[in-house]
Amino acid sequence: MKAVGLTRYLPVTEAEAFLDVTLPKPVPQGRDILVEVKAVAVNPVDTKVRAPKDQVEASPRVLGWDASGVVAAVGPDVTLFRPGDAVYYAGDITRPGSNQQFHLVDERIVGTRPQSLSFAEAAALPLTTITAYEAMFDRLRIDRDGASAGQTILMIGGAGGVGSIAIQLAKLAGLVVIASASRPETVDWVRQLGADHTVDHRGDMVAQTRALGFHHVDHIGIFNDMRHWDAAVELIRPQGGIVSIDDTHLPMPMAGMKTKAASLHWEFMFARAMHQTPDMIEQHRLLDWVAAQIDAGRIRTTVTDVLRPIDAANLRRAHAAIEAGTAKGKIVIEGF
Repeated sequence: MKAVGLTRYLPVTEAEAFLDVTLPKPVPQGRDILVEVKAVAVNPVDTKVRAPKDQVEASPRVLGWDASGVVAAVGPDVTLFRPGDAVYYAGDITRPGSNQQFHLVDERIVGTRPQSLSFAEAAALPLTTITAYEAMFDRLRIDRDGASAGQTILMIGGAGGVGSIAIQLAKLAGLVVIASASRPETVDWVRQLGADHTVDHRGDMVAQTRALGFHHVDHIGIFNDMRHWDAAVELIRPQGGIVSIDDTHLPMPMAGMKTKAASLHWEFMFARAMHQTPDMIEQHRLLDWVAAQIDAGRIRTTVTDVLRPIDAANLRRAHAAIEAGTAKGKIVIEGF
C-alpha cells in the first residue's frame, strides 16, 4: 500500500522531511478495523512529533491522527462496524498514524462519518472534536444539553482547530462565548462559528474582557499556548475551571488559583486509547453524537483548505502552514 512516512526528524523545509513509501497492507485482529483512508487532516501534534531531533527510524514511521475512510475489513471481535461503513476518527498516538492507504484502528475510538459531509470535510473533525468535547463536557463538567446555559467561557486561541469546534459545541450548550483572535480574518472566522465576543490575545485580554462587561468568566479553555496563563488566572471566577491542551514547559504560578479555589484540568484526547481506559468507547459515542448534530445542521465542519493528493509534498506544505501559525480551522489532504 501507499504511505507517507519519515526515517529522520528534519525541518519541514528539507525534501526528506517526509517520504513517499510502500508498506505492507495490515491485517485487523481483535477489535481493530482496517480502514481504507480517503482523507486525512494535519494537527499541531503532528508537527510536534515530527520536530527535529537526533533520532533515526529503522523503518518509515507514519504520522497522522485524523482520518476518514471506508471500513475494508474487521477483526474477529469487532461489533460496531462492518466492511463498507464510512467512518471518521483520530486514532491512537502510540500506533502508526493515518497517512497510509490502509490503517488499523480500534473500533472503540471510531465514529460513523456524518452523512452530510464529504470525506474531506469529515477528516477535519475527529481530533479537534474529541479534544473540544472532552475539554468542556468531561473536564470542565459543562452540561452539553443546556443545564449550563448562560455561563461564560473564554476560549484563548478560538480560531484554531480545537477552538473552531469548541465555539460551536459551547453555543450548542447555551454558553456565552468570548473567543480570542488576533487577525481580521480570524476574528471574522470565530464570529461565523458563533462567538458572541472577541478579544485579541496579542493584547491585554484582561482589560479587553472587562471592557466587554465580564469581570470574571465561568470557564476558560487555553487552546493555543500557556503564555496566557496569568491572564487566565486573573479572569477565572472563584471556583471556576481552566482547561488546557498545551505543553507544560512554561511557568504556571498557582497562588491565584489556590485563593480562588479554582480548578485546572488537562485535556489529552489520546489518553483513553493510550491507557486503554475502561471508558474508551466514549470516544465512539461522542463522535456519533457530533455526527448527528452535524447532520441536523447544528455544527459545521472546520476545514478551510484541502490539498490533493496525500503525498510527501502536500504533507510538507500542511506542516509548514501549521508551524508558521498562519492556519485557521483545519488543513485536509485527500486521496492517494
